[in-house]
Parts: sequence; structure tokens; C-alpha cells
Amino acid sequence: MTASVKGLPGRVPGWVKVLGAVVLLLAVLFAGIRLSVLPGLKDLFGTETRDRSGPALLESIQDISRYEAASGNFQVVVDLEKDARFLPDAVRGSRTLYVGAGTVDAYVDLGALDEDDVRVDEDRTSATLRLPHARLGTPALDPGRSYAVSKQRGLLDRLGDLFSDNPNSEQAVQKLAVRHIGDAAKESGLTARAETNTTDMLEGLLLSLGFEKVRVTYGD
Repeated sequence: MTASVKGLPGRVPGWVKVLGAVVLLLAVLFAGIRLSVLPGLKDLFGTETRDRSGPALLESIQDISRYEAASGNFQVVVDLEKDARFLPDAVRGSRTLYVGAGTVDAYVDLGALDEDDVRVDEDRTSATLRLPHARLGTPALDPGRSYAVSKQRGLLDRLGDLFSDNPNSEQAVQKLAVRHIGDAAKESGLTARAETNTTDMLEGLLLSLGFEKVRVTYGD
């Protein structure tokens, strides 16, 4: 009676075991970093930041003849939602909640004055100045105090971020925040404060120069 003997499986080469162990280790390390379940592993792959920017070039110099008389600090919460017709938000759409903080300056342009706007009596004891009304400068968003609270994007938007030159762009909400800050500045009375501060500055300056009476008016 003859019994057939099945062939025993061949021995796995040692290099295959080593390769498998390396792949498994890398997978565990990557999963630990991505899921943040292994604290301290990020230190093993610490990144180094290098600034390779070129030197700043001076393009132009502009003389400033305006008196910056007041500055306002503003904060706005922007809730920007974009929906697609006939598609649910989970597939196509986005919603960003963004806190924008910035400043707006109010100034009086002293460079536009001419001889008729400045009048001094013969004995140089009284002076009358007619200045243009204060204006608002361009709102400046502070990146150090502005941040995105939450971002919700549909599947197609997430896929688009993978192939975009600037994924997760916040340009739209930043522009909207600047617009809202500018609108708030117009309603804040900042220009009135700037005119008051300009008047106080000029009165103090001219009185220290020997004038006894100083009158400052505003008009376009």
C-alpha cells in the first residue's frame, strides 16, 4: 500500500520577512501619526522650515501728507455657505465659519490745503483753518487674529482640493470679512473721532506757537 506524500511548503526567504516587517512598521508609524493615537511619533519625523525668500525690492516711495487721527479695531464672524442646485451638501457644497479681525484708520488729508484754507490775522493771534472731512483708509485684516472656526465641504469639493493649487483657500471669506469690517467702520463714527483728534492736535500746536485763538472747520 503506497501513501502519497504531499509536498511541504517551501521556506519563506529571509529578505521577504524583513521587507514585510519594514512595511508593517511604516504602516503602523504612518497610522499613528495620522490618527494621533501614538503620542510622540511626530517627533521622529520632525520637519525643518527654511525661508528661501529673496530680498524685498523697493518699488516706490510715496510722500504722506495725511494725519492719521484715529484707528478702530473690528471683529466679524463670517458664515459663508455655497450650495449646488440639485445636489445634496454632502456631495457638493461648502460652509466656512471664519473669524476676521482687522483695523481701519481714519485720516485727514492736509496735503490738499491751499492759501484760502489757512487764514491768519495781521497780529498773528488768531488762525482759521478749513480742512477736508476725515476719510477712512482701506481695512487691513490681521492674519494673527483671524482664523477659520470650521470648514465643511462636500465630497466633490474635497476631491477638488486634492488637485487644486491652493487647497482649502480662505480667500473668499477673507474678502467678505474685509468688506464687513469696512461697512462697520462707516457706521462707527470713526471719522468724527478723527476730526476731533485733528482739531485738538492743531489747536495745541498753534497755541504753543503763540496764537491765542484757533478755529478749525471741516468741509469738502
